[in-house]
Amino acid sequence: MNFIKKKEFCLISILVASLILSGCNSSPEEEITIEMIEKDIYDQAQSRLKSGNYALAIVSLETLERQFPFGKYAEQAQSELIFAYYKNSSYDAAISAADRFISLHPRHPNTPYAFYLKGLARFTDDQSFFGDLPLLGDMTHKRDLSRAKESFDDLSEFLTRYPESEYAGNAKQRMIFLRNLIAKQEIYVAEYYIERKAYVAAVNRANYIIKHMSRTPEVAKALEISIIAYKELGKDDLAKEAEEILKTYKENI
Repeated sequence: MNFIKKKEFCLISILVASLILSGCNSSPEEEITIEMIEKDIYDQAQSRLKSGNYALAIVSLETLERQFPFGKYAEQAQSELIFAYYKNSSYDAAISAADRFISLHPRHPNTPYAFYLKGLARFTDDQSFFGDLPLLGDMTHKRDLSRAKESFDDLSEFLTRYPESEYAGNAKQRMIFLRNLIAKQEIYVAEYYIERKAYVAAVNRANYIIKHMSRTPEVAKALEISIIAYKELGKDDLAKEAEEILKTYKENI
């Protein structure tokens, strides 16, 4: 927690305590209830979310969760924390919050959205990757895509669980992007192995694309790599088979 957030949290905590104490000394007409304090903090969080002040919205929501863990707005605060963390570029925190929410509330109406945000946060190193557009800008295929693969798996689980979700269409588009991106990475690695004369490793990479990413544009390149590698390995029958598959593939695209 940075200094500003820590200071804000402390101020809110002091305010909560002072309001509770003042409520004890108030007349019935002026009594300040716990429910009123809880609602004030929740309303503050909503105002900050709507204004795009996600850092301070996080402070309000975290305070609400800590001070009123069984309150009226506790579950909603936990759900909105995932979104606030994500929009604040606190992706690891968003993933942790999503996992916690899913574990605590597996049948909550917001659980599908928690799965969805978890998938987005997994790979979003910066907001340029997963903005509001359904398909995102190009990326270098040389970067580490381990989180892209995790994101693909998360979004796949989301679609398996909630195929009729309002976010399903967007998730499918992002998965297409991720699948193409991962395929490009596999091609890059396979080509690297060809250059290093590591033909068995190159074939393994190429076959992975052919088997698991058959709907990507990289399949033709994967088959070409397989042909080269099989010929270098002296496996002419497999090379010929790959050539036939490549010919058929090109005729049908």
